[in-house]
Amino acid sequence: MDYIQAIILGIVEGLTEFIPVSSTGHLIIAKSYMGLTDNIDPFLIVIQSGAILAVLGLYRKRVAEMVRGLLGKNSAGLKLAINLIIAFLPAAVFGFLLDDTIDEWLMGPIPVSWALAIGGVLMIFAARWQRSAFHEGSGSHSFIDIEHLTWKRALLIGFVQCLAMFPGTSRSMVTIVASMAMGMKPKHAAEFSFLLGLPTLGGATVFKLYKESDTLSTLDFGPMILGIIISFITAAIAIKWLVAYLSKHGLALFGWYRIALAIVVVVYFADGVNNESSTPDGGAAISSTVSPVTFANDHCPAFPVAIQETPSTITGPTADCHLPDLISWSPFISDHCNPLISPPEETRQ
Repeated sequence: MDYIQAIILGIVEGLTEFIPVSSTGHLIIAKSYMGLTDNIDPFLIVIQSGAILAVLGLYRKRVAEMVRGLLGKNSAGLKLAINLIIAFLPAAVFGFLLDDTIDEWLMGPIPVSWALAIGGVLMIFAARWQRSAFHEGSGSHSFIDIEHLTWKRALLIGFVQCLAMFPGTSRSMVTIVASMAMGMKPKHAAEFSFLLGLPTLGGATVFKLYKESDTLSTLDFGPMILGIIISFITAAIAIKWLVAYLSKHGLALFGWYRIALAIVVVVYFADGVNNESSTPDGGAAISSTVSPVTFANDHCPAFPVAIQETPSTITGPTADCHLPDLISWSPFISDHCNPLISPPEETRQ
């Protein structure tokens, strides 16, 4: 992998990790478009740490409160830390149990496109509900902030987060919508989603790196560090933009974008699948086109000539072969001589 590819993947990872449009779908398209057919999953896992660092930087005050809370010096921080741990537990359990199954059966473009489309429809309907229930200044609904989230609601958000194990669903999408359903305003729901990403993405990164430890040594150090830096910068920009956007607008934009991306994934990969040659049983296809004839001895004449036992002053030395070897398709001609012409006496048995 070169530096340009590392920059592109870092941008894609950073911009899409926390925006509810599915980083998986974007990364599948990006790495396929660049022709990265080798196993680059360890690289994608490593640059994910840049997005995690962006959350730590932007929400360092919240993180500091949780640290003080765990030390018994901040009750609100302790409550938030406990809620995040509770919300993280379902994903930790199911992620460990289902990781191999997900990688084997759900990482293809078709399952991802379905998840993108279904999630897009969900977000369009969620946007309509948001306009009526979460309009700023509405006095008909009561809202809760992060500090007043109960552990039961946090656990429900955690179970909903497990839906994001299906590639293409988007972890941020399901956690933002679930947090809004628990009574949070969109900007608070987004903040809780980002904070929940710290243990979830952090744990997933450590687990994946442990599984891919054998291939980590193959990563180029320079592109890897550059990818982390780019991911960090773009993730920070995306987070700031999303919080500002959700404070004034709904989720419909992301829903329509997801549907459009699902169509792109299907069209893009359908062409590649149709061009692949394979049999229904998975074997290689047999072409009906006759293979071109290749000649082992280009110096041999095209027609047989008389064979001599002794050299002649006219024809020269005795030839070893007077017909080209038809290697690719003819089993009837010997590798060394023409069977239609009698061999010299001394070679007969």
